[in-house]
Amino acid sequence: MKLIRFGETGKEKPGIVASNGKWLDCSGFGEDWSEEFLENNGLERLQSWLESNIHNLQEISDKTRFGSPIKRPSKIICVGLNYSLHAKESGMPVPEVPILFMKATSSLCGPFDPILIPRNSTKTDWEVELAVVIGKKATYVSKEDAMDYVAGYVLHNDVSERDFQLHHGGQWVKGKSADHFAPLGPYLVTKDEISDPHNLRLWLKVNGETMQDSNTSDLVFDIPTLVSYISQYMTLLPGDVISTGTPSGVGLGLKPPRYLNAGDVVELGIDGLGTARQVAEQA
Repeated sequence: MKLIRFGETGKEKPGIVASNGKWLDCSGFGEDWSEEFLENNGLERLQSWLESNIHNLQEISDKTRFGSPIKRPSKIICVGLNYSLHAKESGMPVPEVPILFMKATSSLCGPFDPILIPRNSTKTDWEVELAVVIGKKATYVSKEDAMDYVAGYVLHNDVSERDFQLHHGGQWVKGKSADHFAPLGPYLVTKDEISDPHNLRLWLKVNGETMQDSNTSDLVFDIPTLVSYISQYMTLLPGDVISTGTPSGVGLGLKPPRYLNAGDVVELGIDGLGTARQVAEQA
């Protein structure tokens, strides 16, 4: 399934993308796509409900706003330097264990919402990433069992302010958590639709110029390793997002570096997970 949320900010409704590509309103199901939904076997219940109701669902206009396909999760966990070439362009060694940092959930927004360049920002950057959505509570999970805890996958632009990230006390969360720094979507794709998440092309363009073009096969730490590793340090709850890292081609790594200005258009996509488009605006 492909799950979407649509409507104005803060008032999103749940929906799906049908096999024929139509967007359908699932408000009649009575639940949002949230932690509680996933925790209570929501995907299975939704599938059963759709078998009886899909032909009665109202189609959504293609002019409707997309929100994040997951209602605000308890946490967004990101993995740093998880592509070998990105580590190299950042001038840092390939990590021996996953580098983790948090992104404030208030940074979450829809896949076509604007990127808001923070006040006093001079180094707002882009990062296309494959994000994993957790399907059930995970604590001290083994690598062998880790995929059982994955609900699906989603496209994520891990927008970053590099000066805030690197020179404001060395705490990455400061450069990762501004409003609209986590455009997620367009949809949550359940894991049964992605045969191999470790062989997906991911790309990003700025003003039509390709900046990032890689494959998840280059991940330093794969998804089972990440889910297991993170669960040793914190409980993962249904709906939590793990963003698995970005490949080379970020603005920080260019010579000279290049960053977003108001009016710049960012487009990105991952095989099977759709595409997104964001226009940079001054906050």
